[in-house]
Amino acid sequence: MTAQETHATPPGPLQGALDHERYCAELLAETERLRAALRGADLTANVPTCPDWTLAELARHIGGAHRWAGELVASRATDFISSADMPGAAGPDDDSPEALDAWLAEGAERTVAALREAGPDAAVWSWSPDHRAGFWARRMAHETVIHRADAALTSGADYVVPPELAADCLDEWLQLCALPEAAGRWVEHADGVFGPGRTIHLHATDAPAGLHAEWVLDLTGDRLTHRRAHEKAAVALRGPLTELLLALYRRRSVDDAGIEVLGDRSVFDAWLDYASFS
Repeated sequence: MTAQETHATPPGPLQGALDHERYCAELLAETERLRAALRGADLTANVPTCPDWTLAELARHIGGAHRWAGELVASRATDFISSADMPGAAGPDDDSPEALDAWLAEGAERTVAALREAGPDAAVWSWSPDHRAGFWARRMAHETVIHRADAALTSGADYVVPPELAADCLDEWLQLCALPEAAGRWVEHADGVFGPGRTIHLHATDAPAGLHAEWVLDLTGDRLTHRRAHEKAAVALRGPLTELLLALYRRRSVDDAGIEVLGDRSVFDAWLDYASFS
């Protein structure tokens, strides 16, 4: 790509680049990869990237999220439903690794069945501006991508994400961070994050050329805007796509990931301190 060549973000605040069936298939595939990362691991081990959880608690969180989203879709929920009201959402009664593995598999399969039956455009409550079943297919696929990283980094399992999925996961994170709701929630952490000249360029060095895996985070206003583009910025990060994703989600530091940082690193560090689900 030449300087200033820009590839438009897909339309809509939370629009994904993949289709509904691909998200459903990736949710199943990512759950299987997660289960593989957990097999043989010490499930009592602390998860460094989610320090309040053990591996078993991480697995129960993911499986519970799958079941919660699946029930929202299956019931065509018009309002929030507590997972506490959903049988089985807290995990299996049996604490054995085999029971946890089977519970994870069953939950993902039930959720994908509900998503496929509903189709992407069925009206379903969500905490986002997108009240469609398709939101949950994408969100649960990427929820599993990121928490699989937590499991793999703890257990020592391999962690590779298909390029199209990794790029869309990074897109989704930026879209969520750009929502007005995020700006309102994080406003107390915004000092030093936004201002003139504060821009970040992400460049995935290993992605297929047609994926256009470059992003600009524009922090020059009072909240994030972003675009797929090759542009000069206050700070640029160059590295493998999966490592950039892990860095944006604060799962691995840029130093540990071997990401090249060019320019004013403090701009990126300030963004990381600001943008967090926690």
